Parts: sequence; C-alpha cells; structure tokens
Amino acid sequence: MNTGFDAIIIGAGPAGSTAAILLARAGWSVALVEKQRFPRRKVCGECLAASNLPLLDALGIGAGFIASAGPELRQVALMQGQRTFIADLPAAAHGHHAWGRALGRETLDTLLLEQARASGAVVLQPWSVQALGGAAGDHRCGIRSIATRQAATLRAPVLIAAHGSWEPLPSGREDRRLARRASDLFAFKANFRGATLLPGLLPVLSFSGGYGGMVLADQGLVTLAGCIRADRLEACRRAAPGLNAGEAFEIFLKRECRGVAFALGDAQREGAWLASGPIDPGIRLVPGDTLFRIGNAAGEAHPIIGEGMSMAMQSAWLLCAQLLHPAVPRSSLSDQRWQRGVQHAYAADWRRHFAPRLRLAAAFAHLAMRPAVAAPALSLLGRWPALLTLGARWGGKVSCAISPDAVAWLASGAGAKWAASDASPPVHSDAVQVNNRPPQEMP
Repeated sequence: MNTGFDAIIIGAGPAGSTAAILLARAGWSVALVEKQRFPRRKVCGECLAASNLPLLDALGIGAGFIASAGPELRQVALMQGQRTFIADLPAAAHGHHAWGRALGRETLDTLLLEQARASGAVVLQPWSVQALGGAAGDHRCGIRSIATRQAATLRAPVLIAAHGSWEPLPSGREDRRLARRASDLFAFKANFRGATLLPGLLPVLSFSGGYGGMVLADQGLVTLAGCIRADRLEACRRAAPGLNAGEAFEIFLKRECRGVAFALGDAQREGAWLASGPIDPGIRLVPGDTLFRIGNAAGEAHPIIGEGMSMAMQSAWLLCAQLLHPAVPRSSLSDQRWQRGVQHAYAADWRRHFAPRLRLAAAFAHLAMRPAVAAPALSLLGRWPALLTLGARWGGKVSCAISPDAVAWLASGAGAKWAASDASPPVHSDAVQVNNRPPQEMP
C-alpha cells in the first residue's frame, strides 16, 4: 500500500472530489479519504446553481449531470402561511447553462468520485481518519478501513480538509458542543413521489422557527428539506405523539405552509426522513492553520439560499488555482512559507467571494423564521415579486468565483508539464504503518 502522496484530501463530497480531480490531472499524487460508502443519501437541498454547470463540464461530468438531473429551475417562490409569491429566477450569462437544476447527492457525489478515480486519485473508501499529526509540509494522517479494520498512516506535504459539517476531524471532536440550546437549528430532508410541484419552480418556505425549500429533482422525486429550531421541533413532537421527528416535522410543514400541503397532497414519501444538526453557519478559516479547508470545512451559509454545493465546488477551484500556480516548483510543496502564502491568498479569495453570501443568508434566515417581523417585506413582495429575483441574484445564483479563463486553464491539467519536469515526489516507505491496530495519536 502506497502511503506517500503530494496531497491528502479528507472527504469525497463535491469539494473534496473536485479538488482531487484538478490536482490529479495536474500530475499530483492524491489520496482521497472518504468514510461513507457511495451512493448514499445526505441531508441537502440538492440544487446546483447555473453558475456551476460550466465547472461540471470542465470536470468531465457535465453530460452525466444533465442526463440525470431534474428540470431547469426557472422560477422561485416564497411560501408563507396561506400565501405564495412567485417570480422568475435570474438567467446566467453562459449560453446553454442559463438555469440551475437539482440532482440527488447519491448521484452527484458518485459522478464526481468516479471522475476523481479516473483522473488518477487514489480513493480510500470507506476509510475513516483516526489521527492527524506532523505539520505543514509533512502531514501525517492515520486512517482505518471501516470494512477490514486495517490501519495505515498516510504522509503528504499538503493536507486538505473537505469533510462535512457533522464530521469533524479528530482534533475537533472534543470541541463538539454537548449542551443544546433552544435556538439550535436541526436539518431534515425527505423525498416524495407523486407530488404536484410545478417543474422548474424552486419554493422557499418561511414559518415560525424555521425555513425550508422544495424542488423537483431527478427520477421525478420532489425533495423537501428544512431547518427548524430545537424548541419548535420539540413542540411539533409533543403535538404528534408516536411519530419520529421527521414525520412530526412533515405534519407541521403541511399545517404551516399551504403550498407544501398542496404539493404533497397525494404524494408518497420514498425512504425515511433524514435528520442532522445542529447546523453551525459561519466561517471556519483559521489564521495560522496548517491545513487547507474547502467546502463546509471552510465555511457554511444558512441553507436558505441553497448555495452550499456552489460554495463547496467553487472553494475547491479557488484553492487549486493557488496550489497550481505555474511559477511554483514541486520542491515548494514542503515549504511552510509557501504554504502560508497560499493560505493567505486563498483565504482572501474565499472571503471576498463567499462572506457576503453568508451575511445575506443569515439575514434571509432570520426574516424567514420570524414571519411577524417579515410582514413588511412580504407586503412589498405582493407588489413587487421581482424582489425575489433580485434576492436570488444577490445570493449567488448566477455568479461564479472562478473566471472562464481560470476554469479552462485548471481543467486542462494545469501544472502537468511542470509536475513531469521535476523530481518524483518522495514515497515515505519508512512511515508505512499497516496493521490491525488503530493508529495512536501522533505528535
């Protein structure tokens, strides 16, 4: 088992797999570690804005995405109580990719992962990260196979965290909040067949104590997802004794939003309700960090704007644009000063493109959870529904953090000649630790 790489990426979701594809195409040796078996369902709204579709083309899965995804999303709605406001979504300015679409994570993540494998990344799945050690330029990552319990220690100068919101790294597991607050937001998702939601309509749900959304995705399934405060959820469960939390949430949504009740009138749920949380929106980029963070590991917006997957994929492109700078020799990978420079440039890019979305999402979320406070805004929507179009534009539906020229350069295998012209990366054979015991915490 080879344990020496140029980069180790933890998490094979949209961010991790995107980074693995770009780095592997550029000639890097990449280990992609994922603890879940694919395909798997995941709590997610499943919408991918039009600004990301050229990125999928560049990654080589655009055709597969279009073949499987739901209809083009051309309208947005706000559903609150008995009222529904509808407006057009803004069109993106790149030809045949003017509109976003929705695709289940079980399909999208598998497409990306298989492309990472085909690009040359070594996929370790299902393997879990047990311990992290070393420093920038010489990272060590203790992993264990979930299937066989085999253990190993990977080593690389570059370490990229692309794990999900509820899957912290070993160093952060002790920091997981144990005390719960009434204001904690828990996320839910379910799929329904036979719903009457109009194709191409993207409703946002507003109700006291939470918010949500619906969309017609692949295979004719409607995805219903939402977040609700812990105290509100507890009240829902008391009002529906004998039901699990997801089922109680469904009853609550049908009662609170007429649009939900209408859309799901004769629909049948497929599979169980998924739940996770509490969600923790915010920026997670830390000054002086020795690893690189992308996706939710870098920062997370309230999901009301549906930009989670956009931020995940685009953050991976932003980081790779810095890592694959054409003036960088391979020997720099282990240089801590170079890595600090990359960290600084990447963090500045990330904040410039995504921090405004986090602030806007927080404002939208707080309004949606307080219908009484939002009443004046709803009155304005009644007169000018196009305000929803403007909100979608502000939320990033048609903007991409990566320029078309950068997309073309990175997708072409940027750095491949540079990689081939330098010495091969060292393989740390002396660090091989394959056995049947879990690795110890490393210094």
